[in-house]
Amino acid sequence: MEPGTGSKEQPLLLWYHLIFYRASTNPITNNYRKRLYGILPPLKLLLFVRSKEIDKIKKLPLLNKGASYTLNKWNGMATSTSNTKNAKIAETGQARVIIIGGGFAGMELVKALRGADLQVILIDKQNFHTFQPLLYQVGTAAVEADSIIYPFRKIFDEQQNFYFRLAEVQSVDTVNQLVETSIGLLRYDYLVIATGATTNFYGDEVMQKNAISIKNIQDALALRNTILSNFEKALQIDDEEQLNSLMDYVIVGGGPTGVELAGALSELRKHVFPRDYKELDFIKMDIYLIQSGDILLKGMSAEASQKARDYLEKFGVKILFNRKVKAYDGYTVTLDNGEKLITRTLIWAAGVTGAPVAGIRKESILRGNRLQTDEYNRVAGYQNLFAIGDIAAVVTPEHPEGHPMLAQPAMQQGKLLGQNLKKLVKNQAMRPFHYHDQGTMATIGRNQAVADLKIFKKEFKTQGFIAWFIWAFIHLISILGFRNRLFVLVNWMGSYFTYDKGIRLIVGQSKENIPVEAVTEKAVG
Repeated sequence: MEPGTGSKEQPLLLWYHLIFYRASTNPITNNYRKRLYGILPPLKLLLFVRSKEIDKIKKLPLLNKGASYTLNKWNGMATSTSNTKNAKIAETGQARVIIIGGGFAGMELVKALRGADLQVILIDKQNFHTFQPLLYQVGTAAVEADSIIYPFRKIFDEQQNFYFRLAEVQSVDTVNQLVETSIGLLRYDYLVIATGATTNFYGDEVMQKNAISIKNIQDALALRNTILSNFEKALQIDDEEQLNSLMDYVIVGGGPTGVELAGALSELRKHVFPRDYKELDFIKMDIYLIQSGDILLKGMSAEASQKARDYLEKFGVKILFNRKVKAYDGYTVTLDNGEKLITRTLIWAAGVTGAPVAGIRKESILRGNRLQTDEYNRVAGYQNLFAIGDIAAVVTPEHPEGHPMLAQPAMQQGKLLGQNLKKLVKNQAMRPFHYHDQGTMATIGRNQAVADLKIFKKEFKTQGFIAWFIWAFIHLISILGFRNRLFVLVNWMGSYFTYDKGIRLIVGQSKENIPVEAVTEKAVG
């Protein structure tokens, strides 16, 4: 008689499944797993679970992948799904929380779980946390790259229940509670997706290939290398159009990133580049900021929007409102009204989209690739799957499309979920998430910034030096590590008093869409 059809092996397997597997995977009884290993009648089980019978047992309907994992672990063997090995992380007897992504949300969650009776595993494809608000300053040589990144292991070196693995998550199996990664499979009791967002090119593959985005430290370094390399090449160019293509910059998107980049480039053009490249005429350097709407910094106050516009126009930035980029081939920018601009460097800051993990049901994914969650950040349709940060859309009457994709809600969600997971394993009621908006800021240049602040439920709006000082102070204290804060402060002070920027080094790859020598025809005029 075949296994699974009423054979004499079935009752023993049923006994095993109910007592051993269920107990070992249930978060409530998880702490007693090691005791169960000793309680099980070893001789009877060993006679049944001989190594040659393993394949038979896996085929029985009572055993799914999760049960196979437990059986293999007890039997000293490695399980596999699609020929994928197990990632090597020892069981601790605690319920296991896996966090995918070490951004602001993931970081706050790990901190909040310190001392919890949980095994906390963070998975990220980088071994460091990036302070994303200052990526544009790395890209414009204002601060050094290693001043805004900090190793995960260093951050949590004293947190005993913390484990980190450098890996890429390929998919999740929510039925069997497995995460498939580039280093193997990981079992979980609770899974938290904190993968953040990625640049949204709206399906334009040509734009994605030719434009520069700025979502990670590699992007920022590529931008810095490209800017500096362009001027090195420009020194050897006589043709006016090709010279302009190297010196002109187009920024798409009038949100905080686009506005701050435009302001930083304009300061470089005025104070730094003329000293570094004396042979070039920087009057010919144009900076374009293209915005699809009729205002900058949508979401901030009208005063902040107008002041940011005034600052940029004072700096000589050419703002094109109510315009969209129709195409960019790496040399020619075509706008929706037919106008053409020439540049080898188009910086795309026109939006982001969520970065979900494969394996999540489509019904749980909303517009913008964000995961729909309830007020406890639990993904719709799941009980032990959570999402926090930019990837999460906590839909409420006040926020029908989810909260803004900013650091504030991400950090607040991470902190609260940590508290709720502690309650969950104790069968206590969880607290719903309520976003406390503390305001938004953007800096355009030296002594010039805008800030809409909310303090004790009261709104304060300020611009100019005070806003710039508040922006600098809050960002400085938010950077991880004393050394990093010190280095950023030194760079900022040097820049403030000397109008100079950080070390302008070309290290690594730069973006080159069309080689200078390959351009033989005029694109404009």
